[in-house]
Amino acid sequence: MILCGLVIAMLVLLLLRVPVAFSMLLPCLVYVAWSPDITLGVALQQTVGSVDSFALLAVPLFMMTGYLSNAGGLADRLFQLLLTLFKKIPGTLGFVNVFSSLTFSWMSGAAIADAAGLGSVLVPAMKKRGYDEKFALGLTGASSLIGPIMPPSIPAIVYAVSANVSVKDLFFAGVMPALVLTLILCIFVYREARKNPLREETTREQIPVFKATLRAAPVLLTPVIILGGILFGVFTPTEAAVAAVMWVLLLSVCYRSLSFNAFRGVLIKTTSTTGSIMLIVTAAGLFGWVIAREQGPQAVTEAMLQLTDNPWVFLLLVNVALLITGMLLEPVAALLITVPVLLPAAMEYGIDPLHLGIVMILNLVLGLLTPPVGLVLYVLSSVTGSSVQTVTRGTIPFLSPLLITLLLITFIPAFSLWLPGFLDVWLPRLLNL
Repeated sequence: MILCGLVIAMLVLLLLRVPVAFSMLLPCLVYVAWSPDITLGVALQQTVGSVDSFALLAVPLFMMTGYLSNAGGLADRLFQLLLTLFKKIPGTLGFVNVFSSLTFSWMSGAAIADAAGLGSVLVPAMKKRGYDEKFALGLTGASSLIGPIMPPSIPAIVYAVSANVSVKDLFFAGVMPALVLTLILCIFVYREARKNPLREETTREQIPVFKATLRAAPVLLTPVIILGGILFGVFTPTEAAVAAVMWVLLLSVCYRSLSFNAFRGVLIKTTSTTGSIMLIVTAAGLFGWVIAREQGPQAVTEAMLQLTDNPWVFLLLVNVALLITGMLLEPVAALLITVPVLLPAAMEYGIDPLHLGIVMILNLVLGLLTPPVGLVLYVLSSVTGSSVQTVTRGTIPFLSPLLITLLLITFIPAFSLWLPGFLDVWLPRLLNL
């Protein structure tokens, strides 16, 4: 009854548009006040302890990398390279859209940064070259979801801290799922290009492939620095985030593309976003502790085991529950609430925590494209000038390839587990030969 009361109170506060952090915090404070054996000091310890993690330092640093890449014009160099490479393929800008998100995801780790940075460039360019506005908006929104899956993923860091798994392993677990999503979106673009062929005209001066590659090569070194440093033990993920910020900042200064005002804006955006995320993390720390104290994970595990003993049915039920949760909560908040509850149950079914993490992240980031939370919808509306209704209608057809990707990742664990296993077991053997 206490658990139900906490959850209902949180949902009521969310429906009343109370910020997520306070929707979690207020019911917990009432619970603490009514519990004679809990002191305020214990509650404060649980709250502060949730953010006392070295790995969480990577969150603001990777966000800053994404914001610097936008402000410093690095994303434009990637865009120009991809435009040059795909210029002779039908549906040029559709493929450029998807691969821009893929390459930019190695630096940002967040769908919102991707949608804001690339949406302001790609959507107007696609409309100018004859693409339907809703298609351009929907594709940009769908491809932006590659960012939270491909490392360095901010939701992956949050999940790893909550589930006590390796950030490095979870980073590499997201590589193949992100590539699967990229492939399915490319198939969707190809089908659209065949069905509605466009005579695409060049909208900007074309440059040779070699020159475009040379201009973008230093930018393409960013993922090499991040993942290569982590893979070969040069950096921890947090140290890799520091190296990424320094590298992107150095490139922006060398290109003379980052003004002081733009840099100031990057710092303000990073601080603001970090503050909101960490406030949610602190509130979720207390919320999760209260749920654990009331044996919520055990209750969920027992209920699931009574309902089914099949791990695939369990994963299907998890997908349905998380898709609904993602429509109501921002992914980071949803992860912090659901991981302590679902992970113990998943372990009983023999589901690998890395596989569960990728499934949970993909489920919850889908909520970024669905009302009422749908942060990517509002970002695209803001940077393109299109109405939220138009953006929403544009994203609806792209829910199909996204759900196909989700099912593939859910029921083929190898997509998530093969690469971390290879890197942990076989790569050291190959290096020792």
